[in-house]
Amino acid sequence: MSSLWIPETLDYVGPIYRPPSEARSIILQATVGCAHNRCTFCVSYKTKGRFRIKDRAVIEADLDKAARLYPGVKRLFVADGDALIMPMREWRWLLPAIRENLPWVERVGAYTTARAVRKKTDEDLRWLRENGLGILYLGLESGDDETLRYVKKDSDSAQMIEAARRIRRAGILLSVTVLLGIAPPGRSLEHARETGRVLTAMDPEYVGALSVIVCEGTELAGQVARGEHHVPSPPELLEELREMLAATHMTHGLFMANHASNYLPLKVRMPGEKEEALALLDAARSGLVPLRPEEHRAL
Repeated sequence: MSSLWIPETLDYVGPIYRPPSEARSIILQATVGCAHNRCTFCVSYKTKGRFRIKDRAVIEADLDKAARLYPGVKRLFVADGDALIMPMREWRWLLPAIRENLPWVERVGAYTTARAVRKKTDEDLRWLRENGLGILYLGLESGDDETLRYVKKDSDSAQMIEAARRIRRAGILLSVTVLLGIAPPGRSLEHARETGRVLTAMDPEYVGALSVIVCEGTELAGQVARGEHHVPSPPELLEELREMLAATHMTHGLFMANHASNYLPLKVRMPGEKEEALALLDAARSGLVPLRPEEHRAL
């Protein structure tokens, strides 16, 4: 009888999510779930129960495995949903442990929320940067306060801007995610324009614009089923994206709408390529540029 060979992996609890740009990174799950876990559109952490930090012994074992499995891999992403929320005592242990076990890692990344940033002092953020935390991914979703309340985010637009500015002052790269199609009925363009305003104030290195896909098990799915939320059509999503990009004035960086959820992939180096991108959106809205087929869209 032959035995089944199962490849060695790190300790992962439930499905693991990471940004597209971390596709080639070591994924180290130091926390399980999301400390907020109330956003109406998000299904990612619903099955993971109450947010918790993993035992250090489990993380130490994973670092030992990673040293054997991923020699030379230069980036590491700390999961789960908002790992920055961990107290500084955990980060002051974790980052040196990563450096000791994986000395070839050049950049550590993690998801964050504005609330998690508020729990860190400026000195804390500088220490994190000096000890390897090179990029944070912040889910803004919208710059419109009415939309933020509607989708039950944990912070308002002013708090989001302040968190972004503190991250950037600390020297940590910032990637901001925004979400098309989540505004309350009749508020699509306000959501787009206000999001552009907030992105301008944040001035991050990266923006990722995704289009909402309604997932079973979310509060949003219930709102759609009851007729309380309107899922925008492809032309409406293109109009929202155009308004958002037009209202965004970044001094540098990339504005990307090339996620698989979007109908028209865009990668715009700001500010030089903005006008060309707006013209492409206008052509797509006029039917002159083909859109991604519905069956090819995914989260």
